[in-house]
Order: sequence, then structure tokens, then C-alpha cells
Amino acid sequence: MLLLACLLSGWAWAALDEAYTPRDPYTHFFEQTFGDFQEELQRAREEGKLGVLLFFEQEECPFCHRMKDTVLNRPDVQAWFRARFLAFAVDIEGDMEITDFRGRAMTMKTWSERVHRVRATPVFLFVDLEGRPVARYTGATSGPEEFLLLGRYVAERAYERMSFARYKRMMRRRARGADEG
Repeated sequence: MLLLACLLSGWAWAALDEAYTPRDPYTHFFEQTFGDFQEELQRAREEGKLGVLLFFEQEECPFCHRMKDTVLNRPDVQAWFRARFLAFAVDIEGDMEITDFRGRAMTMKTWSERVHRVRATPVFLFVDLEGRPVARYTGATSGPEEFLLLGRYVAERAYERMSFARYKRMMRRRARGADEG
């Protein structure tokens, strides 16, 4: 009986481990783009998404790597965001020519620096279906839970009523209340 219990618990751990096997964020989180963000916005509308998520990054950014290695590589995070947003990585030092949401042509570097005023990375910028920035988060989140909460904050349009910090406090109080009840 003990052997069966050990085998079953080992199987359960293996199943859990498989559920969280890291996957490449560039394949499973970010969409590929030719750099026409007007077209990407139209695609988001056609696919019934809530908007677009831009991940401003740079190669030598340790916090960008931490997000990609511990949060954006998780299948649960990837599935949740892909169901709701089109996500794109933007290299703040990139020379790739893009067309922004207003139809202006420029490099990724210029778009990052002059239009979105990205100085430090990572920056997560959520854009609504009209091409308007609605929420911005600078830095790495504490982990997948906080990143999913950020997504939920945008999906629920809570940004119209409160800051993300206030939203997090409110959700923590609700969670504590549910745990006590």
C-alpha cells in the first residue's frame, strides 16, 4: 500500500511539474509582428481581444530576463494573456522600422524613447482597441501571481477607477476575507 501511495504521489508531482514546464515566451507569449501596429490593433479587434500588451525590453536588462525566465515562460500565464491580449516585445534599442498605432513610421528605439518615454526596462504597456495607452507598469513583477493580477486589473478596466497599487490591496483584503470565511 505504501508503495502505491509513493507511486501515486510521484505521478501527481510529475503531472504538476509537467503543467509548469517552462516554454519559450517568444514562441508562446509574444506574437510575431512585421511592425505595423495599426494592423496588429485591427487583428486584436477581429480576434475579440481586449487590447494589446507591449513589453519594452533591452538585451542587457536583468529584470527583463527575470520576467521572461520566471513569469512569461509559464504556460498558465501564457494561456491567460493570449486569450485576452495580443502581446509584442519591443526592443528599446531596436532599429526595426515600425508603424505605430497612429500610422507614423519610426524605429522601435524612437517609438520607445520619444512616444512612450521608456527609459528603464521592463515596461509593460497595455493599449486599448482604439490605440490608447490605458495602463503602464515599470519593472519586474514579484512573480506570476502579481503579473496575472496586473492583467486582471486591465481586463476588468479597474484602471478607470483606481491605481494598480490600490487594486492589489483591495484584492488582498478580499482574499484574506475569503480565507477567513
